[in-house]
Amino acid sequence: MSKVKTNAATPGDLERDQQDKMIEANLARVERKILVMSGKGGVGKSTVASYISLLLSAKGYKVGLLDVDLHGPSIPRLMNVQGGFDMPEEGVVRPYRFSENLSIVSLEMVLGDKDAAVIWRGPLKISAIRQFISDIDWGDLDYLIVDSPPGTGDEPLTVAQTIPDAEALIVTTPQEISLADVRKSINFCRQVDMKIMGVVENMDGFVCPRCGEKVLIFGSGGGKKMAAQMDVPFIGEIPLDTEMVKMGDKGRLDTLMEKDELEINMAYKKIVDRIVKG
Repeated sequence: MSKVKTNAATPGDLERDQQDKMIEANLARVERKILVMSGKGGVGKSTVASYISLLLSAKGYKVGLLDVDLHGPSIPRLMNVQGGFDMPEEGVVRPYRFSENLSIVSLEMVLGDKDAAVIWRGPLKISAIRQFISDIDWGDLDYLIVDSPPGTGDEPLTVAQTIPDAEALIVTTPQEISLADVRKSINFCRQVDMKIMGVVENMDGFVCPRCGEKVLIFGSGGGKKMAAQMDVPFIGEIPLDTEMVKMGDKGRLDTLMEKDELEINMAYKKIVDRIVKG
């Protein structure tokens, strides 16, 4: 006698369904979700994600900063995260509270050794990202800023599938080698039906602090031109700034917000205004 096949749900299916409901409930409490991504590493993506989060929180918005760069997390060092998750009672896990309006989650916060290599395949990475959203009590947020690793692999794909209304903010430098990879990021967003908020060109020239001359170390204008060619919005240019490099290494990016005279602050504030206006 042949065995009768059934469509009974397995324990794994039930667990995933329950997690899906938790993810949906948590995301319903977040007004806007922004995925900061790039096609290439080394373009300053994590710095952009961190500073935008700081500026939005300084405006009074409730902001969550989620680091899904699992193999090379930069957010904890840029933001000088000195603790782990907030667990006020059994069964409740909240993000690290950077300030009244800004909370942070990164895999590095749970690693015993911050220099340990994370050697994970796709399923483990997908599971971790989903847990960051389902199991952590983010509370009510105006913005969830997600910093992803470069490229179009497991991490940005998982974000696209888990957060269907996420918007992509794509970071590039003016160099053609970076722009070529950004075009792939734009096509990735179109393939997974993710709204593209726009392109930001980082490292757009360096203003000499002594003579005031602008030196185009990596060129200029490539991101704006490429955005026009690909028919996506261009959000703005961010210059190179030695103070941002220095404060990023110290984990004190927040101290830069007080220096209104810096050209980089004027550039970032224009970008943040564009983000707020939607």
